[in-house]
Amino acid sequence: MKKYRISFPHLGNYYVPIYQLLEQLIDKETTEILIPKKMSKETIDLGSRVSPDFICVPFKYNMGNYIESLESGANVLIQAGGGCRYGYYFELQEQILKDLGYSFLFITLLDPEGIRVKNVFQKFKSINPKLTFTHFVQSFLVAIEMIYALDDFETYVRENLVYEKVKGSFIKLHEAFLESLKKVKNKRELRACKKEYFKKLKEIPLDPSKKNLKIGIVGELYTSMEPFASLFLERELADMNCYVKRYTTVSYLLFEKGRNQAKLLKLAKPYVTYALGADGLESVAHTLELIEQGYDGIIHIKPFGCMPEINAMPILQKISLEKNIPIMYLTFDSQTSEVGIKTRLEAFYDMLDMKKKRRSV
Repeated sequence: MKKYRISFPHLGNYYVPIYQLLEQLIDKETTEILIPKKMSKETIDLGSRVSPDFICVPFKYNMGNYIESLESGANVLIQAGGGCRYGYYFELQEQILKDLGYSFLFITLLDPEGIRVKNVFQKFKSINPKLTFTHFVQSFLVAIEMIYALDDFETYVRENLVYEKVKGSFIKLHEAFLESLKKVKNKRELRACKKEYFKKLKEIPLDPSKKNLKIGIVGELYTSMEPFASLFLERELADMNCYVKRYTTVSYLLFEKGRNQAKLLKLAKPYVTYALGADGLESVAHTLELIEQGYDGIIHIKPFGCMPEINAMPILQKISLEKNIPIMYLTFDSQTSEVGIKTRLEAFYDMLDMKKKRRSV
């Protein structure tokens, strides 16, 4: 058995660039990578059993991921959370897991002040003394480019899934794209892979004449980007013949969110004067933007107990009344019923459809 076995929590399909990055940073003679198990009900149940009751869902999912990985033999865990109180959960997660009897090394990529490149480099160098700073930076740049490619691909799929002529075409190609990304070793191979699959993506036949409702999704980042955490909300909406838009992606959070604060505050006026923390300001600003773009309805999603989104909700309710735009609020936790969510989505769809038909008469 190798000295180090590294694992990390799931977040949508971002496990692929994370895996590829770790592949480049480790010493393969001493270290191997364990991709965490696919998200399941067991994951959230495991995490919930060892987490404080009123802590947010991302904490519980991550704890479930960690336990599954530790039980599979992992002894090094990566944590990359941040942006709200989740950025401070590192110590609590570590203590809970050690109290349960697990022995491991915990590496967090984010300091309270954000990502500090040299600090992250030193953490990886501690498990791979051969790692150079130049190779570390080059590997991170490839991972960043892969994240952009993944986000661009999935955004196109999300916004066109409702129009596909042959059902299942996008999902099949998406799965092939992910498998191809897993084999990429450098920037040249990544760009060749992106070129090949984006060409195939644009060749999938569409029927833009399909009548549909336009629904925007705003809210907390984890439930926005981890499909299992929102019970595959986007796919459910596409199956109901809805065009779906969602702003939050990893590339947006890392490279656009910070420099967009002034723009977001301007968009959110007169409803918001200061940032609400985490994704609260984005929820308000993007809701107003979606209304200007003629969307039929908005779905606001959050994990149970998410304070920034709770702060945003009264503002969204005011916007809903003043702008005459239906907004549905969905909160997710370990006890959330898939049937209940589906029933609410169907009712929301029927209401939007009737509203749209009345306007067109």
